[in-house]
Amino acid sequence: MTIDNIDVAATLKRAEPLLAVEPNLSPALRSTLEVLILVVQLLVNRLSLNSRNSSQPPSKDRFPVPDNANMDDGRKPGGQTGRAGTTLKKTPHPDRIETLQVDRSQLPAGEYTEVGYESRQVFDINVQRVVTEYRAQIIEDASGQRFTAAFPANVTKAVQYGSGVKAQAVYLSQYQLIPYQRVQQHFQEQLLLPISAGSVFAFNQQAYAALEQFERRLISNLLSARVLHADETGINLNGKNQWLHGVSNAQWTLFHAHVLALT
Repeated sequence: MTIDNIDVAATLKRAEPLLAVEPNLSPALRSTLEVLILVVQLLVNRLSLNSRNSSQPPSKDRFPVPDNANMDDGRKPGGQTGRAGTTLKKTPHPDRIETLQVDRSQLPAGEYTEVGYESRQVFDINVQRVVTEYRAQIIEDASGQRFTAAFPANVTKAVQYGSGVKAQAVYLSQYQLIPYQRVQQHFQEQLLLPISAGSVFAFNQQAYAALEQFERRLISNLLSARVLHADETGINLNGKNQWLHGVSNAQWTLFHAHVLALT
């Protein structure tokens, strides 16, 4: 291992024979130096452990900082030459059109004819809560018997979250890997929608159950594939180290967590 351009292993190898032949060291000092060399060797060996030479999961690997990490490479900030950029393009069907009239009070006196317009488009988002109230009609016959219109099959409570809320919560927590409390904060602050971390968990459970049939199809397709790629990495799940195994081909990918076996 090299630390600050010093080969620690080579330095220790040079020091050990010199210590052995040095005649002017007291027994106490010699023993102290031998212990210090042993401690340095143990520390170097521990720092050298990684997922390739031990049972340590890849998530615990230490990634060395390149020597030139803090050096100026001469490139200017921003997009570099040859990169694949993203440019907004006008859409032929804007969601809203706002017409701007010429302030004729600022023009010289005379007759003017409209000959066209110049357009500019602003792409923006509008994040807002949408509350839909279903009002089921109630009718009554001559005898006083009442009949109530049927609610949509997915509307089962007096007040409930819609499918859009559930999908957004699952997307943020599972795909973007945002913690439950921060998902809760997003809905509260951005949408004025109270939602608990427990509700986010429940939405994920519903999505998991709905994906069961798809998962069976996924596994079936992977098992029949001629070529598969398999890999593993370490993850932390509820404070415990586990393996995250992945199997995939060009069309399908399956991830599954397994308890990390101790060796």
